[in-house]
Amino acid sequence: MSLLSRIRKLTVIAGVFSAVLSLSGCGINNIPTYKQQVTAAWSQVLNEYQRRTDLIPNLVATVKGYAAHETKVLVAVTQARSKVTQTRIPADILTNPAEFRKFEQNQATLGGALSRLMAVTENYPNLKADQNFLMLQAQLEGTENRIAVARRDYILAVQQYDTELTTIPGRWYHSLFYSNYQPVQNFTISAASMQTPQVKF
Repeated sequence: MSLLSRIRKLTVIAGVFSAVLSLSGCGINNIPTYKQQVTAAWSQVLNEYQRRTDLIPNLVATVKGYAAHETKVLVAVTQARSKVTQTRIPADILTNPAEFRKFEQNQATLGGALSRLMAVTENYPNLKADQNFLMLQAQLEGTENRIAVARRDYILAVQQYDTELTTIPGRWYHSLFYSNYQPVQNFTISAASMQTPQVKF
């Protein structure tokens, strides 16, 4: 191989290497990176909702011990929890608007039922003094705060990912390299509904 051929070959290799380096530095990997952040944030949302769901049986049992005749409220919480636990979460939930809305609605129904249950406990001083109830109430309050934080993180991750898909140069990379990546669903309920319930004892 002549010296000129070697120089040309090295020039081509250097050009390809430079192109790869410039592409990696200009955001070509942003779409899969941001999608992974969305997936991680969604997993955390699910973890926090599961934590809340797991607290409910003990909470209901404790309240029932003091306020057994509050049947309507206790049944509403139990039914809402049952609906949440029986709902299958499909693998495509983040890109399936109907399934995402169903998930969101079920969680909102459970949150509303829990708020009503906590409001009812105001009428039972002995219940409010029960150490087990106080511990459960504190855990529920902490979980509601973690849910709010997890949802906020998910909302921000989705915003970053969806913005990347629809703005330049991300839109170009999406059409050229990542056409199978779809925009994902985000929470749409009102800001007031997303606030942590304020329960005073």
